[in-house]
Amino acid sequence: MSARVLVFGASGQVARALAAARTPMTVTLAGRDRLDLAAAAAPAIAEFIDAAAPDAVINAAAYTAVDRAEQEVEACGRLNRDAPSWIGEACARRDIPFVHVSTDYVFDGEKGAPYVEDDATGPLNVYGRTKAEGEHALQALMAADARIAVIRTAWVFAPGGGFLDAMWRAAAERDEVLVVADQWGSPTPASGCADAALTLAAALLDRDPAAARLFHAAGAGASRADFAEAIFALAPRQPRLRRIAAADYPAAARRPRDTRLCSARLEAGFGWRAPPLAEALAACLGAAEARA
Repeated sequence: MSARVLVFGASGQVARALAAARTPMTVTLAGRDRLDLAAAAAPAIAEFIDAAAPDAVINAAAYTAVDRAEQEVEACGRLNRDAPSWIGEACARRDIPFVHVSTDYVFDGEKGAPYVEDDATGPLNVYGRTKAEGEHALQALMAADARIAVIRTAWVFAPGGGFLDAMWRAAAERDEVLVVADQWGSPTPASGCADAALTLAAALLDRDPAAARLFHAAGAGASRADFAEAIFALAPRQPRLRRIAAADYPAAARRPRDTRLCSARLEAGFGWRAPPLAEALAACLGAAEARA
């Protein structure tokens, strides 16, 4: 499908994966140098979309500093709640398909099983609360028949940043690495999340009513320690992994204990499935080596 897709959030892992994706769509990234979503009001966002004249929009921008968000509540709210709401409103008025990327942190982590899209949210921290508020604003537009899809993903990884990069460096530099073992989530390659977003954008462009809803796009469940162990298995040097409790690693923001996501809705409707963790990590690290 030949279509112009405008992506907000140029520096993030998902945005970079969207730019690198093999797709017939033309993907254009819009970072802070073009529009600072943290400072822009609704009219400026609408004017920017008008000037770009995209066929579809994907929002991969977010305030993701979970601990710092506890102090920077207003800044977090502008990026995670207000900006997606205003992008959604502008797209809805212009009948432009819009895909927004959200997070597993909208849940409290107490279900004890993978979350499905219809489970009640209950965020524990400012980051999760503002992301949930952004979702709610978009769901109201979806209820009014706007061509909008929301994707919740989790523990996104890609070469050159985040948990993957931190553990890779730790493997090279330390004999022993301490990693939390009692927090569970769904490690997801950024490339997989990008593929889900492009798949839904294409379906919305085709006016497929099944695409205008909330989806989970995430990998299989694992603990933080399991995730680290999978990274270390591919490293040239394997450190000792010491599994610790979250209580032994104090942080400003409360983290949910278990936010594994079930992606069955996206798989059944559009055939999307995340690759196994070891396979996805090998692909990420191979891509990083190829660029080095």
